[in-house]
Formats: sequence, structure tokens, C-alpha cells
Amino acid sequence: MSGLGSFRALAPAKVNLGLFVGPTRDSDGRHELLSVMQSISLADELLLQSAGSGASADELHCPGLPGPPAENLAARALAAFRAATGWDAPPLRLSVEKRIPVAAGLGGGSADAAAALRLAQRASGLGDELLLRELAASLGADVPAQVTPGRWLASGAGERLAPLPDPLPTLELLVLPSADRLSTAAVYAAADQLGVAREQDELEHARRQLTRAFELGAPLPAARELLHNDLQQAALSLQPAIAGALAAVRDAGAELALVSGSGPTVIGLFGHANAAGRVQRALLELSAKQPAPLAASSVAAAFGEVVEL
Repeated sequence: MSGLGSFRALAPAKVNLGLFVGPTRDSDGRHELLSVMQSISLADELLLQSAGSGASADELHCPGLPGPPAENLAARALAAFRAATGWDAPPLRLSVEKRIPVAAGLGGGSADAAAALRLAQRASGLGDELLLRELAASLGADVPAQVTPGRWLASGAGERLAPLPDPLPTLELLVLPSADRLSTAAVYAAADQLGVAREQDELEHARRQLTRAFELGAPLPAARELLHNDLQQAALSLQPAIAGALAAVRDAGAELALVSGSGPTVIGLFGHANAAGRVQRALLELSAKQPAPLAASSVAAAFGEVVEL
């Protein structure tokens, strides 16, 4: 990559402000879903640069991440971009500094994949946002909404996106990670066993409600039932200890505590006056928890912009 420089991007986690699960699709076996996906300030950091003269292929450097590098979503995203655009740059090194908990329902792997696509586009000068979203849809349901961080209403299997205004004032959150992990596939399988899938007309009704609730940039909807997570019951069935985390976050002052995505992370939402101050007080109350709770805020597209170093 000599002459192209090094490029850095933040990969913000996401939380689901409402997650409604529909039936599986005949075409690909993936679940229909509907969710407001909100990017938050908890983020991984990615760096794309030359792999050096001795490298024969692209390299992934991500200390502590389990599994073969070739199966990592960020590495797959870079390979998919090369294949789609014909980008023939010399071998690259993609480094990921993990800060988002793994297998936690926060979309960390998807965030990394989306950031890798942004980095490749900027470094190569090839492709556009439409291409990035097409590639993202082939990588996973959470990836398309993270190509451009912000707030999106996602439907289909995550590939259909409608932009929503960024929240004003900023949405403040408490993130309570778990020492355990949950497989997204396992949670969806448990949800299927519990029969939580909704009919298409229910999803359409929820879509209209969520659009109205968030169309003016409210941090949270007045109708709190719109923040329901259809996967929460399934996550609880696999990890009953989540119930204690939900209660602890509510007791610490959150207006609403819910499982993030497929879990097991619990998030506390703070939408009233002095939300940031109330999050800090909640952090103090929960400071004995391990892993430690984190404060986070909603972020917009500029948070994930690629910077040339």
C-alpha cells in the first residue's frame, strides 16, 4: 500500500431500540426483523495499512479474538470488497483494537466489518455507499445499518434501511456487559422454540409506529412498549442470570432496562432531564459489578469517518 498511507476508523457498537422478529424467509432462511438501530460511543478502532514486503496476502491482527482470522467478519468484508471492485493493492494489514464485548448483542463484529468496508473504500477510491451496503447485507443482518453510523430503521433481514434523525438531545445509556457470551444463532433458535415470531402485518404495524415515534429525533419514544425486544425472553431462557442484571440496572435509575439485541448485554436507557448525570450516578451504584458497567451516548455518521494518518 505504499503511497496510499494508513487509514483509521472507529467502529461504533449498536443497540436496538425495539426489536421485532418475524418469520423465516423461504429464500434464505433468515428471519424477517424490524428494529431501530442506534450507533453508540462504545467503539472498536480499526487501522488499515501495508502488510509489509514479506506478506503474501492480507493479514488480520486482532489480539484475543477467538476463531481463525479468515472467519472474522472484518477480514471477510475486506476480501468481499476486493472481489467486488477488483482492487489489487498489495497485501494489507487490518488491525482491530477490541473494546466492544464479543458475542454480547452489541454488533461488535458487524461494526468491525462495516468499518473495514469504509476503510477499503477510502483507501482504494473505489465503490460507493450502495456497493458497501450490498456487501454488508451478504455479511450479516447488523452490518448494513453500521456502514454509516447513526440511527436507522432496519427491516427485511437488516438490508432494508430507512434513515431516522439523530436524537436531540443525545441519548444517554448505561451498558452492563456480561462475563458470559451468547450465540446469536442459539438465541434465534430458542426464540423459534418459544414461538415469538410475528406475522407480517404485525411487523408493518410496528414499522409505522416506530417511524412516527422517531421521525422528529426524540431520544426515546413516548410509548415505551415500542422498545420491546422479542429476543429478550429467549436470551433469558438460555442465561437466567440476565434477570438479575435487568433488575440491577432498573434499581440504579434507568427509565428502561432491556437486553441488547440477542444479549447477554443489558442496557439502561436514560431519556429525561440530566440524563448524563444520572448515568454517572448509576455507574457508581453498579461499580462493584464485573465486568464493569460503561457509559455511552448516541453517535452520528461523523463518529465513524475514516481518517488518513
